[in-house]
Amino acid sequence: MKKLIIASTSTIHGSGYLEYITSTLINFFENSDTILFIPYARPGGISYDEYTDIARKYFAKLDKKVKGIHEFENPIKALQEAKGIFTGGGNTFELVNQLYQNNIIDTLKNVVENGIPYLGTSAGSNICGVTMMNTNDMPIVYPSSFKTLEFIPFNINAHYLDPIEGSTHMGETRETRIKEYHVFNETSVLGLREGSWLAVTGNSIVLEGTLSARLFQKDKESLELSTGKEISDYFNKEK
Repeated sequence: MKKLIIASTSTIHGSGYLEYITSTLINFFENSDTILFIPYARPGGISYDEYTDIARKYFAKLDKKVKGIHEFENPIKALQEAKGIFTGGGNTFELVNQLYQNNIIDTLKNVVENGIPYLGTSAGSNICGVTMMNTNDMPIVYPSSFKTLEFIPFNINAHYLDPIEGSTHMGETRETRIKEYHVFNETSVLGLREGSWLAVTGNSIVLEGTLSARLFQKDKESLELSTGKEISDYFNKEK
């Protein structure tokens, strides 16, 4: 049975790296003495080693060891032997590109479906949906497919921002971009605000954290979903 924490961000304003979700992660990774970290998204272009060190320092506070998947000669075997998995944020295009280039996307999907706990933040959450097509990131590379892990039957728009009333900004809002997406695509999109996450256990999907989320469905009015509620029934089961 799959177990996931799908978080909009690793860091919220006024808090350190993953601190806002620490109490949840202590329980979530209770039986995982070592976390396999996937650093492929490379935020700000930092190296895999630098990114892994950030995760390693945080999880050391929880008495967990962290090893980057790039440190293994065989990444498929690393996934197969993992006790817990964390995919960090950064650029979703590059993350997906590396998952396909290293031929590990199917293995990652299989081990998580079979019960290895998975934490994703930002880009690492975007890949939990049907596709990565609702990322906010620039297409700095061209992955072989936009199809991702399909752990949930909808897409994630991480770091979702509401339109600011009275703003003089003339660019498109997140809501506008998602409406553009739905002209050509059917899959529902969840706007996940910073400070909230999805707790997935089997087919159950519960919105957790301090903020509600915004659900966008093709040809329907968007819905505001409250925190602490089972929300899987809201979603179309398209895949």
